[in-house]
Amino acid sequence: MGKGRHGGGVREAELSPKGPGNGSESFTFRPFPETFGSKASGLSPKGPVRLNNRMRTLAVFLVALGVLALIITFGFASGAAANASDFTAKGLAPSLAHPFGTDWMGHDMFSRTLTGLATSILLGLVTASASALIALALGSLAALGGKKADTAVTWLIDLVMGVPHIILLILISFAIGRGFWGVAVGIALTHWPSLARVIRAEILQCRQSDFVALAGKLGQSRGSIALRHMLPYVFPQLMVGLVLLFPHAILHEAAITFLGFGLSPDAPAIGIILSESMGYLSVGMWWLAVFPGLALIATVLLFDRAGSNLRKILDPLTAQE
Repeated sequence: MGKGRHGGGVREAELSPKGPGNGSESFTFRPFPETFGSKASGLSPKGPVRLNNRMRTLAVFLVALGVLALIITFGFASGAAANASDFTAKGLAPSLAHPFGTDWMGHDMFSRTLTGLATSILLGLVTASASALIALALGSLAALGGKKADTAVTWLIDLVMGVPHIILLILISFAIGRGFWGVAVGIALTHWPSLARVIRAEILQCRQSDFVALAGKLGQSRGSIALRHMLPYVFPQLMVGLVLLFPHAILHEAAITFLGFGLSPDAPAIGIILSESMGYLSVGMWWLAVFPGLALIATVLLFDRAGSNLRKILDPLTAQE
């Protein structure tokens, strides 16, 4: 082996014979490739840094949450503009001054849609959180309360799931007196069964695990095992179920409000906006239904995307992909 200089630095070189020899060979000088920054090494410190799947999933989840937070902030901030009437600007088509147009009373539909979405998201947060807590309580009771408790909770789940959601929602909301709390209680009492089933199954699986059996042999009480082992075990499924309950709550709120059994008619809710727009589509005011409907679909898709990415982050099978 010999030594040579390349780019001002001393480095080893490779000597290879240059043809058949009979005792005398000629050699050529072949410098080794660069250790870093060359194609041969495959390492390029100056190249673009690419995010792995986990970081990309987390980024999408945070962006979805950020957009939803902006909708809530600007929606409640534009509450006064949503209720302001200007009869000199009624029935205007979408323009730069009014991106979503105006209605028959001169309401700016962009502000009215933002406020309606903020109301729907707030209602979704309240009802989804309440439903998740009910699902956690009943799922834990079914899995840990013995055979009779399991039978009772399973029967209750089958009963609630056997009645169509929209009918049960209307009955509960009408019985309480409609309005915000009537819709909230109705949604909270009808959206927990599926998540309760998941939590029950997860806790039953956790009870059969080795670490729970070992904790019992080490003298830990049932309450300690439930809080220190079972609750962290089901927490990812609880959070994913909580996020995925939001779009269902929003859509059902809009549905029963559209039918007249939900929020107050003077509230700028999406369901009320869509319900009132039905009478003006025949006169060409298409923007009253199209833009609020698209905004509702986009909000639901944001929640769905946030829930799907949160599942990928918390699921042990996909967290390291």
